[in-house]
Amino acid sequence: MAEVPLSSAPKVEVIKQDQDREHALFLLREMLRIRRFEEKAAEVYTLGKIRGFLHLYIGEEAVAVGAMQALTANDRIVATYREHGQALARGISANSLMAEMYGKITGCSHGHGGSMHFFDISRRFYGGYAIVGGGLPVAVGLALADKLQHNEKTITACFFGDGAAAEGEFYESLNLAALWKLPVLFLCENNLYAMGTALDRAFAQTNICLKAQAQGIESESVDGMSILAVEAATHRAAEAVRSTGRPFLLELHTYRFRAHSMADPDLYRTKKEIAEWQVRDPIKVFEQHLRERGLLTDADLASLESAIAHELDEAVQFADSSPWEPVEDLTRDVCTPEAGKS
Repeated sequence: MAEVPLSSAPKVEVIKQDQDREHALFLLREMLRIRRFEEKAAEVYTLGKIRGFLHLYIGEEAVAVGAMQALTANDRIVATYREHGQALARGISANSLMAEMYGKITGCSHGHGGSMHFFDISRRFYGGYAIVGGGLPVAVGLALADKLQHNEKTITACFFGDGAAAEGEFYESLNLAALWKLPVLFLCENNLYAMGTALDRAFAQTNICLKAQAQGIESESVDGMSILAVEAATHRAAEAVRSTGRPFLLELHTYRFRAHSMADPDLYRTKKEIAEWQVRDPIKVFEQHLRERGLLTDADLASLESAIAHELDEAVQFADSSPWEPVEDLTRDVCTPEAGKS
């Protein structure tokens, strides 16, 4: 059984009475949107409207929402197959994402990618990647392109799980980013499990920050269940990348409350362990934090939930009513050996 880190954050962040209430409610709304989107996705999956694999982000919402606050519209995002949270937080519409999971032509990848391959060039969202660690070299390539084009204030944020740190791409990508001094912000979502394998059963060294430091990359360990800790740490890290042009790694300690995927029986961890982490639910903890400071009322929460429910009902209706891709277009956007020949 994976151990629950007792202290994974270097400092405690709080919202003060005079801090922007609007921003606080925005953070809460975005986490709630992701949670409710994932619950709705699970619902329509069981109805057979979404096929294939479905990896839910429930429990990890603070990472996507907090990290996205430090990224500009010009920055690039690379994610994993558990990318619904990042995509929503980046501003891709729920309609487009739900339609993509249905495999409809109105989806963000025109129905070609499904749940694990969201892509939206207008948001500089360069995809979810089904291959573990597959996004890491892509992020390095994007950052290299920005450096060569002298886009000095643009950074590439690369989300990946702890399991990716066992892949060769992880070490190769960190090495090149450090060697070539590339503006990559590596964001390790350490949820303690690579599919069903606990971190301490696969890694002799479980401290991923040390792995980055071995490549000469500055790193920081963060409580990924705290929206404020993630937001503050990502601002610090992103500013370091922009000012130095060098990579930085954040290890965000988080936890998924649901199984690896909808097809996973979840037999590798105990109900007790899950319950211990659910006490630290990032949404519930933040709600309580805001209530204690007079920044959230029952009416506020009801209003947020109502608006989100309406948005997601519309997303399902949009996906249900959207057309399938015409058969004659099935080879569109597909590269072949014949491409480019006259």
